[in-house]
Amino acid sequence: MTITIRIRRAAMGIAVACAGVVLSGQQPPAGSPPVPLEKLTLPAGFRIAVYADDVRGARSMALGAKGTVFVGTRAQPNVVYALVDRNRDFKADEVKVVAKGLRQPNGIAFHNGSLYVAESTRVIRYDDIEAKLDAPPEPVVVHDGLPVAGGHTWRFIGVGPDGLLYVGMGAPCNVCERLDEPKFSTIIRMKLDGSGAEVFAHGVRNTVGFDWHPQTREIWFTDNGRDDLGDDVPNDELNIAPKAGLHFGFPYCHQGTVKDPTFGDKKPCSETVAPVQMMGPHVAAIGMRFYTGSMFPREYRSAAIIAQHGSWNRSQPIGYRVMVAKNDGRKVTSFEPLVDGFLHGIRGSGRGNRVDGDAYARPVDVLVMPDGSVLVSDDQGGRIFRVSYGK
Repeated sequence: MTITIRIRRAAMGIAVACAGVVLSGQQPPAGSPPVPLEKLTLPAGFRIAVYADDVRGARSMALGAKGTVFVGTRAQPNVVYALVDRNRDFKADEVKVVAKGLRQPNGIAFHNGSLYVAESTRVIRYDDIEAKLDAPPEPVVVHDGLPVAGGHTWRFIGVGPDGLLYVGMGAPCNVCERLDEPKFSTIIRMKLDGSGAEVFAHGVRNTVGFDWHPQTREIWFTDNGRDDLGDDVPNDELNIAPKAGLHFGFPYCHQGTVKDPTFGDKKPCSETVAPVQMMGPHVAAIGMRFYTGSMFPREYRSAAIIAQHGSWNRSQPIGYRVMVAKNDGRKVTSFEPLVDGFLHGIRGSGRGNRVDGDAYARPVDVLVMPDGSVLVSDDQGGRIFRVSYGK
């Protein structure tokens, strides 16, 4: 049975003009501190507001054909949500739980009326889901037996322009070589019925975000660098895979230039694909989408919008923001913040000199909406933000 949570609306919105930024907001759910939207910074003319709250653990997002926003989770509550904006006022009216009792249902994709959900060991599918939000169908198992061995077991998925389903398969470790299981540290792809699974890209430590460029139709993906090489090495990566079979370095080479101290002698950096953009060390760059809307200024067309979840293992935290990588289809021409200011301090983590950032929110994924606005999920506060431009 579907669980429905009514969204609490603020008594009045907040609109603040500050440093070229227009901000508006609504009250957060009980138990979750309010986000001071007026302290966030965006380029001139952009606004940020709360699209939905009460979305506990909000992670990856997908858009249904009828406008439903589906949201996966990585841990508790291990559910998939459906956000419904019935009156089309750019704020969700209801948050429904349409799937529960799953194991790390982080990755979700919507295609031809069906919602695909990637758990840690399998991919399942909910058919005709938007017509059945109040009584979701039993899932169909698309593909079972994805390998797990600890480490990065949450998946990201997407359907490519070739009609195949792509799945990120994280490394089961910080850094290791697992020749016994070829699917670890890769992006795999398969037919929509789960058959024909094959490795598409090798040497990918942990991608939790990818998309296909609107012009080139090539897949771009984020990748999280390894830990324990210091504050500033290696960078998280933004990569392009123009064809199958390429190797992106892990565990032998990091950020295209850094030889791994343990495994680096086994494959030189010259035999791996360097990133198209280095995104900062330990920023946890994860969800990304190309901007395909028309609301934002023209220079944002086809730009990659990237969520940086934020570092946990630097003496000075970084990340905790949304970035834009403008590009010409082959290379990045600028890399700059779209939403910044979530990070406001430091708190101890109990891991020696490593610290977590004290943040108002931790961005996870981004989603371009039909009107051209962009949603940003926050798994710390259980919110979905909406970034828009103009009045």
